[in-house]
Amino acid sequence: MCSSMVLVRVTCLVMMMCMILGLPQTLVALTCGQVNTKIAPCIAYVTGSGSDVPKPCCNGISAVNNEAKTKSDRQAACKCIQTTVNALSGVNVDKLAGLPSKCGVHLPFKPLPSTDCNKIA
Repeated sequence: MCSSMVLVRVTCLVMMMCMILGLPQTLVALTCGQVNTKIAPCIAYVTGSGSDVPKPCCNGISAVNNEAKTKSDRQAACKCIQTTVNALSGVNVDKLAGLPSKCGVHLPFKPLPSTDCNKIA
């Protein structure tokens, strides 16, 4: 009886440690949902004929850049942007490629379907 109680307590302790140690990674991971929400204001610009990038689009590009702190976050953001762009029709790739520059943001990758996201540092 006593040994089974000790086993239960040790198991609970190990599970709690795993949850605590795993929590920071979960909190800092940038999800596709977050990326898509932030870049959604850019869709009209890259699929339309307008010449001015909307301020909310630049805010979104800047937010993605600021929140993608780790290599895996940057790679995930790149892949999310590619998935979104590939799902859209009529994307002007020149406008898409120029977005970071027009917004004054230095993304560590080109937001293009041809970018190899796995090579982003």
